[in-house]
Amino acid sequence: MERRALVVGASGGIGQALAKELVFRGYRVACLSRSQDGLDIACETNVSEKLGRLQAKFDLIVVATGVLSSKRGPEKSLLALSADEMANLFAVNTIGPALVLKHAKRLLPKDRRAVFAVLSARVGSIGDNRLGGWYSYRASKTALNQIIRTASIELKRTHKHLVCAALHPGTVATEFTQNYSRHKTVPPQQAASNLLNVIDTLTPDNSGQFFDWAGKEIQW
Repeated sequence: MERRALVVGASGGIGQALAKELVFRGYRVACLSRSQDGLDIACETNVSEKLGRLQAKFDLIVVATGVLSSKRGPEKSLLALSADEMANLFAVNTIGPALVLKHAKRLLPKDRRAVFAVLSARVGSIGDNRLGGWYSYRASKTALNQIIRTASIELKRTHKHLVCAALHPGTVATEFTQNYSRHKTVPPQQAASNLLNVIDTLTPDNSGQFFDWAGKEIQW
């Protein structure tokens, strides 16, 4: 049977690479993005409208949207906190994927394995936080992880074969990270391959968990 995938945020560096890699792996791929489709992930009316146009059931839905900071950069101290900055990051990184899941639920099959995956970040781990800083980004990704964990519990009642997962792609060489990363980066194509390799190994028993690009579980 032909496998179908939906990539939300398909115009970004990782999103584009995921779409290409999925096609290479034999998926029939649908894409949604701001630049190509006018998707506003933080607006529920818009999300509902864009997803409402889709009718097929998808074996895989990946949300590859996200924002690291405004032009000021991630906060290094409490004094740098801004209500507007925090609200913006939560709108894109937390509320947006939650809205996608809400309106994409009907697109997930109940009779076979399916995966709903979001791109999270290791810095969203509370237990792994040893450096501090980056308040808004960390908190928005932590909240996203909670959305995935909570939704996995609810959806298990109706979608017994579904996997809901938060994934850390590593540090990827995109515009998203070029001004802030001191870590070794990987090209988007490699990151996409790594993520899909992890997705391929997940089972319903892994639903609600948080994994890195190598398939290692990350503590909350």
